[in-house]
Amino acid sequence: MIFEHEIPQDSKLYFGECAKIKRQIEATCADILDKNGYEEIVTPLFSYHQHISFNDEKTLLHLHDEKNRTVTLRADSTADVVRIVTKRIGRTTESKKWFYIQPSLSFPTKEQYQVGAEIIDGSFKEIIDTAIKLINRLELDTILQISNMRIPLLLSRKYNIDLTLLYDTNIEKILKLDIPWISRLVKIHRIEDLDNLDGIPEDIKSELMVIKDTVSNIDYKSIVIAPLYYAKLRYYDSLMFKMFNRNELLARGGIYSIGDVKASGFALYIDECINQKIKKIGE
Repeated sequence: MIFEHEIPQDSKLYFGECAKIKRQIEATCADILDKNGYEEIVTPLFSYHQHISFNDEKTLLHLHDEKNRTVTLRADSTADVVRIVTKRIGRTTESKKWFYIQPSLSFPTKEQYQVGAEIIDGSFKEIIDTAIKLINRLELDTILQISNMRIPLLLSRKYNIDLTLLYDTNIEKILKLDIPWISRLVKIHRIEDLDNLDGIPEDIKSELMVIKDTVSNIDYKSIVIAPLYYAKLRYYDSLMFKMFNRNELLARGGIYSIGDVKASGFALYIDECINQKIKKIGE
C-alpha cells in the first residue's frame, strides 16, 4: 500500500531550511561561474543519446517518442552539453565554457541535483581550479583525489587486469594477483610516493609522472593520489579528480572525449553539499 504522503526512494524533497541552503548553493555557484566566463545552458530532460555514455544501460530510464523511437531521461548532463554546444548551437556562439544547474534522473527513481561545468578543449588545471573555487566559496571540507584513467585502461588492455576489480576497488583480489609492481600501485597515496618508481613498467610510470606533475601545480590543502581508480563512464580517458568528505562524493570531473571533441568538466553534487552544510549546522 502506498500512502498519500509517500515519495519514491531516492527522489528528493526539500523544504524550509534545506530548500534555502539548496537555493544559496546554486546561486553562489552560478555567480562564480558567470564571473569566470561560463555561459549557462539548460539541456532537455529527454535524450536520444544518453546510452552512448554508459557501459551499463540499466541505469537509464527508457521511454518512447511519438515515432516509437527510444528516448531516455537525462542521467548525465556532460555528453548532452557537449553534443548540443558543438553540433547544434556551435555556429551561433564562440563560447567554449558552459555551466548548468539541473537534476539527473536514473533507474529506478534516483534524482540528483548538480552544478556542472564543461570547457571545450579545456585543460585539467582550468577545470579543477574552477571546482576548487566553488568548494572553497561554499566552505566545504573535502579531500581531493587525483587519478589517471590511462593507468587502469593500460592495466586492462596490456596487462590483462580485470577492470571490475578496479571499479569495485577490490584491494584484496588485486593483491592476490601477486604482481609486485601492481601491489606497489595500491600503496601510492601521496605525491612523495611517486619519487621512486623503480620496477614499474615504463608505460605505467609515464602516466604516474603525469599525475605527479599535475598535483605539483594544484593549490589545495588535502590531496591524495589513487592510481588504480577507475570510473565506468565511457568518456573519461585521462586525468580525473574526485572531492569527497568521508563517504560522501561532493564533486567529480576531469578530461574526457566525446566523439571527436576533447573537453574538461566536472559536476558538483548539490544534494551531498546540502548534507554537509546541515551537518555543520548541527555540530
